[in-house]
Amino acid sequence: MDKVNEGRRMEAGAAAWLETQGVRILHRNFRSHSGEIDLVGYDGDCLVFFEVKYRTGRACGPPEAAVTPAKQRRICRVSDFYRIRYGIPAGQQIRYDVVAAFLLPDRPDGIGIRWIRDAFPYIPAGSSEGL
Repeated sequence: MDKVNEGRRMEAGAAAWLETQGVRILHRNFRSHSGEIDLVGYDGDCLVFFEVKYRTGRACGPPEAAVTPAKQRRICRVSDFYRIRYGIPAGQQIRYDVVAAFLLPDRPDGIGIRWIRDAFPYIPAGSSEGL
């Protein structure tokens, strides 16, 4: 299976798993001119922007290590666009989570999941935070 299809399979597996944990998925692969957010959903009353990261092996480190400060800033910019587009009120509680997906051959779907809640804070546009 190629990398794109494997990544899509992992995102679908992550979304399905999150739903079993009570998350209501609103959007998959939300795009703006600034980038993409893999999943958007509600965990209770909290609007969550999920970044799904997948690694085939451990040579590159854990999947969540790929969510660099630059990637975090990009996700925050896309989340700003999302909130404007869908009229999300300024007082809405939001969170940025990372879902680390990895291969687990002993599971029926072959996917292992590690959910990292509140993985990084909101970084305002134009901020030099994380540089």
